[in-house]
Amino acid sequence: MNWLDLLLWGILPYVVVAVLVGGTVWRYRYDKFGWTTRSSELYESRLLRIGSPLFHFGLLVVIIGHFIGLVIPESLTARMGLSEHAYHVQALALGGIAGISTLIGVAILVYRRRTTGPVFRATTRNDKLMYLVLVAALVAGLATTLLGAAGGEEHNYRLTVSPWFRSLFVLQPDVVLMSEASTGFHLHTLIGMALFAIWPFTRLVHAFTAPVAYLFRPYIVYRSREGGPAARPAARGWERQR
Repeated sequence: MNWLDLLLWGILPYVVVAVLVGGTVWRYRYDKFGWTTRSSELYESRLLRIGSPLFHFGLLVVIIGHFIGLVIPESLTARMGLSEHAYHVQALALGGIAGISTLIGVAILVYRRRTTGPVFRATTRNDKLMYLVLVAALVAGLATTLLGAAGGEEHNYRLTVSPWFRSLFVLQPDVVLMSEASTGFHLHTLIGMALFAIWPFTRLVHAFTAPVAYLFRPYIVYRSREGGPAARPAARGWERQR
């Protein structure tokens, strides 16, 4: 183990977590009104209706796939009767489809943002950086999915990346094991950590928000202006002066 491996796989992950948690708390405390996606549906909705579902649903499947691959040990899936070959086949099928859908979705959203004048003018530098890192993470993830499906111990992340990831939670990072992973997985992991580091400072922060309060707020009552209490005559102070 050299000093670079220790820095990248033993220290950097905890720095990223500190930035993610600290940045999120700071953003919520000092920028509550900026905690939003800054919706631009009023400016253009046709491409948004296509790109947004592709991106969000594809990303959801990608996240679930990462959780299964990184958190659930290979021994557990083997005891459940899922062979390693079957696991890689379903990972290639679902992961590939989800990754491509997410990539197509974000490509449509980027195209929409670049070609729709008002949307492009509302795009910040943080947005541009976020899209760049996000697309890089998706491309690297698709590449590593194909490498992992190709087989071979050097491309089986469940023997290297996954145990290293789980070791981070017990504060005993297995740096040597992660260093043995292929360059593709190293690149994908580093880009992923960069994405989480900038997460609190971009529009992605809205992913941490759930509209729980909507379930408990009172109903909004709409009344017609024709008849009823809403049709009361205006106060004299609003009448036109003669």
